[in-house]
Amino acid sequence: MQSDTSMLYKLMLLYMLSRVNFPLTNAQLTDFMLEKEYTNYFNLQRIISELLDDEYIQGTTIRNSTLYKISDSGRETLRLFQNNISSGIKEDIDAYLKDNKYELHNEVSSPAYYYQLKNDEFAAHLSVKEMDTTLIDLTLTVPTEEEASRLCSNWRAKSSEVYSYLMSVLLDQNNDSYGAQSDD
Repeated sequence: MQSDTSMLYKLMLLYMLSRVNFPLTNAQLTDFMLEKEYTNYFNLQRIISELLDDEYIQGTTIRNSTLYKISDSGRETLRLFQNNISSGIKEDIDAYLKDNKYELHNEVSSPAYYYQLKNDEFAAHLSVKEMDTTLIDLTLTVPTEEEASRLCSNWRAKSSEVYSYLMSVLLDQNNDSYGAQSDD
């Protein structure tokens, strides 16, 4: 019976990852499974580890967060066995993703973290990602940890606005107000 429930949890995670076009963090997967009380934390971490070992999912670690996406073999396995997931569980997953899609996507599409430099300054590393493509990768150096933390905190809410602004300014061929010269 234990192997049946383990298989169901694996299929649930594969189904969840197949329903989004961006990776999900360990915390996001865990939040869903624990919120719905499908399993406990330790069992879930074992299941995720097995999915990684079997190469049904791929994990990428950025600082202290691991992002997971379904692999081709995971998609194939899900295609073969998704009938083993009840319609009620699929509805739970779909509803969770629908209700939280913006927050889930925003959390992984705008990573931000900071670290201390040797000269007692701090660097805030901010980026915007869309699928596997990095749209912007920016590192700002600031004098205090508080400022670095504030930059990272504000990045998720304002990253698309900053990206749009930079694109409009940098692509504006009529804008010569910054004194930039072309490399013709």
